[in-house]
Amino acid sequence: EVQLEESGGGLVEFGGSLRLSCVGSGFAFRASPMSWVRQAPGKKLEWVSTIGRDGDAYYAPSVKGRFTISRDNAESMLYLQLNSLKTEDTAMYYCAKGNIDLSQPPLTQGTQVTVSS
Repeated sequence: EVQLEESGGGLVEFGGSLRLSCVGSGFAFRASPMSWVRQAPGKKLEWVSTIGRDGDAYYAPSVKGRFTISRDNAESMLYLQLNSLKTEDTAMYYCAKGNIDLSQPPLTQGTQVTVSS
């Protein structure tokens, strides 16, 4: 059974930082591209970042230069370092494996990031 569990969210002030974590199990983690997506209240699911099997990283324009995605294949861990946080980054953050379908609701519980002004 594929399982993904996010953690690390919280309440942070504008300009602050957080590090999100996601542990995966039940699939070949090292062989899977991994991504972070987020959903703000009342808004659609939004792609944030993807890291390929070989470590190539891709970012949405809204977070490029502020967020850093990384992975530890030995531990089946995915990370997202969030720096220079803005109020518009407030959302529930989810990790996902493989191809992402933004039209479908996430199957994991996510981790809440709230940025106060």
